[in-house]
Amino acid sequence: MKKTNLPFHWQIKRLGDVCKTTSGGTPSRKNNGYYNGDILWVKSGELDKGVIYDTEEKITLEAVNNSSAKVFPKGTLLIALYGATIGKMAFLGVDAATNQAICGIFENKNVVSKYLYYFLFLKKPSLIDQGIGGAQPNISQGILKNLQIPIPPLPEQEQIVAKIEELFSELDAGVANIKRAQEQLKVYRQSLLKWAFEGKLTNEDECSGWQIKKLGDVCKLNPKPSNPIDPELKIQFVPMKLVEEVVNKINLVETRKYCEVKKGSYTYFEDNDILFAKVTPCMENGKIAVAQNLKNGIGYGSSEFHVIRCSKDVLNKYIFYYVVQERFRKNAAAAMTGAVGLRRVPKSFLEESQIPIPPLPEQLKIVEELESRLTVCDKLEEDIKFSLARAESLRQSILKQAFEGKLLNFKGETDK
Repeated sequence: MKKTNLPFHWQIKRLGDVCKTTSGGTPSRKNNGYYNGDILWVKSGELDKGVIYDTEEKITLEAVNNSSAKVFPKGTLLIALYGATIGKMAFLGVDAATNQAICGIFENKNVVSKYLYYFLFLKKPSLIDQGIGGAQPNISQGILKNLQIPIPPLPEQEQIVAKIEELFSELDAGVANIKRAQEQLKVYRQSLLKWAFEGKLTNEDECSGWQIKKLGDVCKLNPKPSNPIDPELKIQFVPMKLVEEVVNKINLVETRKYCEVKKGSYTYFEDNDILFAKVTPCMENGKIAVAQNLKNGIGYGSSEFHVIRCSKDVLNKYIFYYVVQERFRKNAAAAMTGAVGLRRVPKSFLEESQIPIPPLPEQLKIVEELESRLTVCDKLEEDIKFSLARAESLRQSILKQAFEGKLLNFKGETDK
């Protein structure tokens, strides 16, 4: 940030020159006498509360005296230095200690704490970019201390904070309305699916010719290749990340030779098969889709897929829309087996699930009606996502103007 872009009476200073900072520490876990005390001990995952008044863990005075942990005063601004939480912030509502993944920035007479908070919020993407390391990147106190911060007089800082909060309050109200519309759209989607399988989209009076059948009676689960495959044949490869949630879309961006996947613990499928994520939380999130336009008509993917291959009696999209319903996924979640964190839907759940099956012509009508209405939902969802992204862009624009001295529309001269 160049001084020439700022009002002439502002100064540029290093954060470390205007604020005192320090990090916390973790008392030895081997000493039980260090924990279950009465001193609040903040971890970086807890920096999502705005103001912290309580913590999951507490330490003793002995722990503070015999470790790098230290008690920060009420009003201290905390910022995370490590991993996925880099740049997260919260204020202390009471005196508390922190672990070493958190830097405390003490209140002082040179800068309004909330002014500093909003400046660091603006700089969060830059801080993340400066993170070093592998799976757990981190920033140092040195990086924070060397941040150049524009410093207007204290009364101006307070005015800027007030203006930011006024504009953010209006923005938050708009975002809340958009998110309510997003939730209502999700409810409408699920209502459409429910009505479809009750015959209400195509036949209001009765479901004539409908039968209740087990999924395993009309579909084959996890079929194997029926014909030899050329080892050099290029086929589609679909890891779990390439299946989108709920919207029946697979991103077909990876291919491999058959010889590279045949000996792995991958799942085989073909064009028109349905991929059904069986592991938590992918299943609950709706990673389910019909495979279409596969390279050479064949795919291999994550071992955490069940494959549903429809018989001539049912349309694959009809079955897709049934199993992607939230209520079906909730029932599947209740049937999961295995250890916590690795729970899976058993094949038998899908085979035994009972499904209403209308005649094929009506299945086609139901699919067409659903796709017609869901296309409108998809467009509305795109509009909502655009509006949310625009709101966040506007938030950043407000902050950028604030720290360039433009938010209050000063009439004072700037340096040339």
